[in-house]
Amino acid sequence: MEKIRSFIAINLPVPLKDELAGLQKGWQTPGQNFIKWVDPLGIHLTLKFLGNIYPNQIVQLENAIAEAATAVTPFQLSLSDCGVFPNPRQPQAVWVGVKGDVDSLLKLQQSIDNNLSKLGFSTEKRPFQPHITLGRLHNSATREQAQDFGRLVSASKFKASGQLKVTAVCLMKSLLTNKGAIYGQLASIPLSD
Repeated sequence: MEKIRSFIAINLPVPLKDELAGLQKGWQTPGQNFIKWVDPLGIHLTLKFLGNIYPNQIVQLENAIAEAATAVTPFQLSLSDCGVFPNPRQPQAVWVGVKGDVDSLLKLQQSIDNNLSKLGFSTEKRPFQPHITLGRLHNSATREQAQDFGRLVSASKFKASGQLKVTAVCLMKSLLTNKGAIYGQLASIPLSD
């Protein structure tokens, strides 16, 4: 049986993805081939990476996510600020921050993590830091290129004009290709009414 590379995420509406695509474009320069940008259509807020699962696990996963989702009502988030992990001197990933009702987001993520641990998935070792990844730097970047890029992002200001109303959590699949990951939705689980 073929496995499916999967994760749990909150999808973003197209207007927010468009704003994030504009932010990505503002950081791009000719010949800058040391950054792998996330395709704007696939930008999302990851709650948990699962790795490879079997198709017959999907229903169990849906049930575990649904149990967590029933304890959380829809909530609002906003996107603002940007930066790099782990720091501007050694950037490896570029991100946008998440603000708003972060307490509800954390409750949802922790509940999902706990429910999935009962199915044999390991719990997260590090505290959950809500963010949206926009790109990753390749090892081919010189130290100077990486630091210049880290300074550029750190000096940038960003605040999305739209809000993100979270009403559902999605079980996603990820197909890795030469041109980057292609994402697809396996299931959408609504939050509590």
